[in-house]
Amino acid sequence: MNNVDLLKGNIFKSLNSLALPIMLSSLIQMAYNLTDMIWIGGLGSDAVAAIGAAGLYMWLGSGLVIIPRSGGQIKVGHSLGANDMKSAREYALSSKQLLVFLAAVFGLLSFFFSQGMISFFNLNNIQTLNDASSYLRICGGLIIFSFFGTYYTGILSSMGNSKISLYVTGIGLGLNIILDPILINGFMFIPGFGVIGAALATVISQFIVYFSFTILIRKNSILNKLSIINRIDYKRIKEVILLGLPVALESMVFAFISMVIARIVARFGDDGVAVQKVGSQIESISWMIGDGYAVAMNSFVAQNYGASDYKRIMKGTKIGFGIMTIWGIFTTILLMLFAEPIFNIFIHEKNVIMMGVDYLKILSVSQLFMCVEIISASCFNGLGNTLPPFIVSFFFTLLRIPLALYLSGIYGINGIWIAVTVSSILKGIILSISLIIYYKQHVITKV
Repeated sequence: MNNVDLLKGNIFKSLNSLALPIMLSSLIQMAYNLTDMIWIGGLGSDAVAAIGAAGLYMWLGSGLVIIPRSGGQIKVGHSLGANDMKSAREYALSSKQLLVFLAAVFGLLSFFFSQGMISFFNLNNIQTLNDASSYLRICGGLIIFSFFGTYYTGILSSMGNSKISLYVTGIGLGLNIILDPILINGFMFIPGFGVIGAALATVISQFIVYFSFTILIRKNSILNKLSIINRIDYKRIKEVILLGLPVALESMVFAFISMVIARIVARFGDDGVAVQKVGSQIESISWMIGDGYAVAMNSFVAQNYGASDYKRIMKGTKIGFGIMTIWGIFTTILLMLFAEPIFNIFIHEKNVIMMGVDYLKILSVSQLFMCVEIISASCFNGLGNTLPPFIVSFFFTLLRIPLALYLSGIYGINGIWIAVTVSSILKGIILSISLIIYYKQHVITKV
């Protein structure tokens, strides 16, 4: 499959040729997650709360894979821009070795300490706690397959190839759609496993995605035959860590703070946890598409930075911001006007639906700013300056905790959603202004 040439030709066409398959992959991934929610929602809000609690740890774990994925993507992109294929392959290998180590650490922790990890949330229902623990033990213990999917997507994107990820993600979704109802509710001689069935369906699908990637990259000059038992290049691993760690910490801190927020939400009952889980999945229509486009933008900026083409970086950045602005406005309108029918797809208890409607309407206000934040961060990362997005995200996401505690005392659970919205707006404004200042100092002067 041909790679998109990010260094020459029409920028709009090149950027979107790479971005569209990634965005479609993100939509598929969102559908993948929502499929679980639809079937689990049929078991009741307690089951949704169980997956919601375990899912926050999975989110925290997925932050770990961002270190090799993001650091590797940036360094491979820079190497390709400089036409250094040997270095690109070496960075891809170092990233893969780091990934396996991190997956093993998180997998062992999830398998042996899941009960204690879930107890953090102070869930009120014992069955919910046990279901959440089982889900985490299975999905967290075998997280390496999810890690590999993320890794391959990032490295392939840095090469200008996003179609393989689209095809493979589609295979995973199709399998998950088939397995979910069978393993959750049972079929013929197969018994229903409930929440555990959802975990099994997810892991099996992720394994097939991993296996499909290994088949499709056999002719790839950079990714093929990268054996993790090769000599470890600690210098390159260090470079990957230094670039990827701020991006990963941004995601992990975000996940951890979300876990604290979930603990605050739990004060309002397990229904509140279910609302947060389902609501965040619905809201992901905005940030998952934004993240998908950001992966393409990261690769575009990284390759052109490696080639020292600063004029092309400026033009591509303007196009990226224009597209994400339109998408942010669209999702704001969608979540504001259609909150109730959308939430009703996943939860059927009326009191929970009303809580969910409030969640979506309040969070809809921040969608544009969230998209602006995501595209700004991708430009910083592509340039190899991953610290500003981390600093802005860390400070203003941390602000959610005192804001949530204060506003929930005034507005109840809706005060928590207001706190999240306010912080997202501030992050989008401040990071985009920071990017403009950085471009004036380090990019425009070189055009």
